[in-house]
Amino acid sequence: MGIDIRTPVGVFFGLLGVILLAYGAISDASVYAKSLGINVNFAWGLVLFVFGLVMAFFGRRASRAASSR
Repeated sequence: MGIDIRTPVGVFFGLLGVILLAYGAISDASVYAKSLGINVNFAWGLVLFVFGLVMAFFGRRASRAASSR
């Protein structure tokens, strides 16, 4: 019936997470001295990527359930 916003939101956060994961993986480790040695970009990239996957999963599941009715 209506537009399901979960799929595009999931794609957006998934792509943003991939960008942060890549940046965190290739950046210099000395940058993270101020954050107690924690690679913040990599950690938040992982969080955003997982959130994007969850949103995309639920959006696709809802669209499949609606199309089978």
